[in-house]
Amino acid sequence: MSLLAVYPGTFDPITNGHVDILRRALKLFDHVVVALAENVRKEPLFSIAERRAMIADALGTDARVEVDAFQGLLVEYVKRRKAGVVIRGLRALADFEYEFQLAHMNRHLAPEVETVFLMTSEESFYVSSSLVKEVALMGGDVARMVPPSVVSALRAKKLKGAGP
Repeated sequence: MSLLAVYPGTFDPITNGHVDILRRALKLFDHVVVALAENVRKEPLFSIAERRAMIADALGTDARVEVDAFQGLLVEYVKRRKAGVVIRGLRALADFEYEFQLAHMNRHLAPEVETVFLMTSEESFYVSSSLVKEVALMGGDVARMVPPSVVSALRAKKLKGAGP
């Protein structure tokens, strides 16, 4: 029996912390679906196609990883995919409180779906996609926080939005 897990997020953009969580999840599960969520509370900088490409570039070709996108309730997507586990990364105490609530809501909606929390590495605990975007779009160096393709994509977005 193959163990399938779903690692959901907006990944706008993917960070080295996300990559670390995914690589560690692959030590626990046979297959992991990186599920790009369309978050109604967030306005993404990158399109689904751009995020898909950055994730694929960051992860290389590993047959155990699939990148997909979904709308709606995460637990419904997880059940459609016949996965039994949701992977979530934890950076700090504030993450835990939010993720704890989310995991309990998911358990209420789909008791058969488990949530597995993985702590981020020490090198990435302070990194978030939101902070990366803000720093990069203001001219800061994010090269140690994200894969190389993300650095290029952020530079392109900055140049595109620079105006005349």
